[in-house]
Amino acid sequence: MCSCKVGPVSTTSPSSTTSATHPAPTPSPSSARSAPRRRTRVLALPEARWALTATVAFLLALALDFGGAPDWAYGPLYAVAYVTGGWEPALEGLRALREKTLDVDLLMIVAALGAASIGQVRDGALLIVIFATSGALEALATARTADSVRGLLDLAPTTATRVTEAGEQTVPTSELAVGDVLLVRPGERIGADGSVLDGTSEADQATITGEPLPVAKGPGDEVFAGTLNGTGALRVRVGRDPADSVIARIVTLVEEASRTKAPTQLFIEKIEQRYAVGMVAATLAVFALPVAFGANLTDALLRAMTFMIVASPCAVVLATMPPLLSAIANAGRHGVLVKSAVAMERLGEIDTTALDKTGTLTEGTPEVTAVRPLPDSDLDEDALLALAAAAEHQSEHPLARAVVAAARSRGLRIEPAADFTATPGQGVTATVDGRTVSVGRADDADSDATVVLVTRDGTPVGTLALTDRLRAGAPATTAALTALTGTAPVLLTGDNARAAARVADATGLTDVRAQLLPEDKVHAVRDLQRAGRKVLFVGDGVNDAPALAAAHSGVAMGRAGSDLALETADAVIVRDELATVPAVVRLSRAARRLVVQNLVIAGVFITGLVLWDLFGHLPLPLGVAGHEGSTVLVGLNGLRLLRESAWRSGPVQDSRG
Repeated sequence: MCSCKVGPVSTTSPSSTTSATHPAPTPSPSSARSAPRRRTRVLALPEARWALTATVAFLLALALDFGGAPDWAYGPLYAVAYVTGGWEPALEGLRALREKTLDVDLLMIVAALGAASIGQVRDGALLIVIFATSGALEALATARTADSVRGLLDLAPTTATRVTEAGEQTVPTSELAVGDVLLVRPGERIGADGSVLDGTSEADQATITGEPLPVAKGPGDEVFAGTLNGTGALRVRVGRDPADSVIARIVTLVEEASRTKAPTQLFIEKIEQRYAVGMVAATLAVFALPVAFGANLTDALLRAMTFMIVASPCAVVLATMPPLLSAIANAGRHGVLVKSAVAMERLGEIDTTALDKTGTLTEGTPEVTAVRPLPDSDLDEDALLALAAAAEHQSEHPLARAVVAAARSRGLRIEPAADFTATPGQGVTATVDGRTVSVGRADDADSDATVVLVTRDGTPVGTLALTDRLRAGAPATTAALTALTGTAPVLLTGDNARAAARVADATGLTDVRAQLLPEDKVHAVRDLQRAGRKVLFVGDGVNDAPALAAAHSGVAMGRAGSDLALETADAVIVRDELATVPAVVRLSRAARRLVVQNLVIAGVFITGLVLWDLFGHLPLPLGVAGHEGSTVLVGLNGLRLLRESAWRSGPVQDSRG
């Protein structure tokens, strides 16, 4: 017997100097982007407990059955499997009947009981167990997504230091009001959205904007709740009620998008209601009409049960599942976790792609791309880079790490430094070989890179340019997505326009939308969908989660991805290999083609067996064999997508070889 139901596998004056670091502390990129994970335990869900009970009872009964034990030994265990695994879908089916809807769940419970009534107890129990397991997986997927949405609120601190005329007091952030003044010390998370009154620091706001580097903050600059303050203290005036902060709106956007997203249905489920009603009506007619004309009651019942089995939608549903599950397994072997058969089917439907920049098209970490000694200095490129690395060596700032890494990659000697100091928003100063060396950001409005100026004893000696490194295969991936959908991907990023333009030029994109907050990304996705497009959104951060939820399909980058993004997405690129995105879309489309083939095969079998039973005499064993044979045939056809060649036909090779 086969499974005919599949579920998704679905909150004093600040100091301005410090001797600790460059302009900001250095939480890991993943921690900056992630909300603390709260994981629902599988067995905490009643659906999982019932499914486990049914499965254990079935396996014990099966072992006794095939071991030659008497009926009384394994019969009660089969009964336990029927009851524990079937009561909930049966109850849901009966509730649907009260709403004048015939649920395929109830139909399959009846089919399982019908199988038992003609001696196929084992097959009926197997069907019940598969039903129960599918329901448990759906409940688990839903619970895990809810966990991550709630966990996002943990990014915002629960308390803040409010400054009043009476002094400082620690208060819950929920009690903050617009106009309150907060003191945010170095290394603390900012308690509310607002603007800086005084103080100088940098804030890591990757969770909100996706920007790969901390952003300098000074008087008048906007800051966001939940973002991480750097090494300077800030005095912040609250500008929004905590319930209306950007981080709170991200939660609301994810929840709303999840509720309003089109219902997730497999293709065959779209016709299940009509099929179920027709099958029940036909079965009753096959039984009642012969009896009304004087046929033997037992013969009429046997014919009706045979009809019910051969007309069962199991073969049709299995026509859908093997290709999709095989595609899921094949994608998993190549580092793409597709969460459900529904998600795999939807990936093949997309006709437009929207891409995040930082952490998606780029790696989210800076690298030195240019070393430029000034003409009147006595330094060459290596000497300039080594000098900057010596001054930056004690800093943990992302830019400092990139400078030191570049020097080491060239095999340069990094001299020891003394008297290291860092000034938030300005840079570092240290003594190297008895001379004062400073490294700090330079104003360069014409550059799309981050430029730092190196001075020695107060005299400029050169500049370094740093950019966020493009992922391997990004140009080839965007080209492949363009070929697949007929439309070039759209770039949606919270980063600045110059950085976005640089990445767009490198990847051949023309539709570029920069400096977007999370809700802006959602609006962009929904605008495309209102125009009739089915959008695939690819992202990685907390700020991408609402768009991932709102899109027709969402794919998250796995290594740097936030918990919320990973749970919200339909698929996860585990190894961050961007070229697998078009590959898995192609694999999904191949699966959809096999589904159509299988539906034709299953339809031919069912039609032939039904006509034989209605107009001839179809023996029950032959009907069962024909029905099961069709399911085996479509199953084997679907398993073709497990082959390595099915994946190799899809991946995109890195254009650089």
